Amino acid sequence: MTKRIMTVDDAATMRKLVVMTLQSAGHQIMEASDGAEALGILQRQPFDLVITDINMPQMDGIELTRRLRALPAYQKTPIILLTTESDPQKKDLGRSAGATGWIKKPFERNQLLSIVSKILPN
Repeated sequence: MTKRIMTVDDAATMRKLVVMTLQSAGHQIMEASDGAEALGILQRQPFDLVITDINMPQMDGIELTRRLRALPAYQKTPIILLTTESDPQKKDLGRSAGATGWIKKPFERNQLLSIVSKILPN
């Protein structure tokens, strides 16, 4: 079953990698270049999963996570942080904001597919 996934990253090449990886598994992907752009889209359309970077202009991934968790439609939607950050304090901030999980960049294609399939079973 096709799932709708939002990928949020200020790096276009990273968004393209996520898109190519997840489209190959049959998912429908939409892209945003920062948290503010993503929030606008997410408020208008439902998504099954959000994959977001942390460090972005306008609105970072942790603030995006907080704002999504405040919306009834996204209180239980999985949110994965895909980032180069390895600071334990950032992980704690992500968890407290409501992130479901954490993937470190650069990611392995099979790792991303495996995590998405566990979070979004058919």
